[in-house]
Amino acid sequence: MIRVTLPQHLRTLAGTGTEVELHVDDPATQRRVLDALEATYPVLRGTIRDPATQQRRAFIRFFACQEDLSHDSPDTPLPTAVSTGEEPLHVVGAMAGG
Repeated sequence: MIRVTLPQHLRTLAGTGTEVELHVDDPATQRRVLDALEATYPVLRGTIRDPATQQRRAFIRFFACQEDLSHDSPDTPLPTAVSTGEEPLHVVGAMAGG
């Protein structure tokens, strides 16, 4: 099982707690995790990635094992600690301002 933490606005939208568990086939990748997340919580479709291009939304970031995975290819395998459920994949809403 893959553990995923969501920011407050997505938790509220999905009606879930801070962390969700998802079954993802090996190798676990960002794409497979997001596919499973959107299949389990259809209301999240289009909130994390663009539905047409499947690209990550500009103000969404992915972190795991103290690393920013946001710019990794969506098909790059996630760290072993994430794929084994030892560490969660964090979906974070980025801040901007000026």
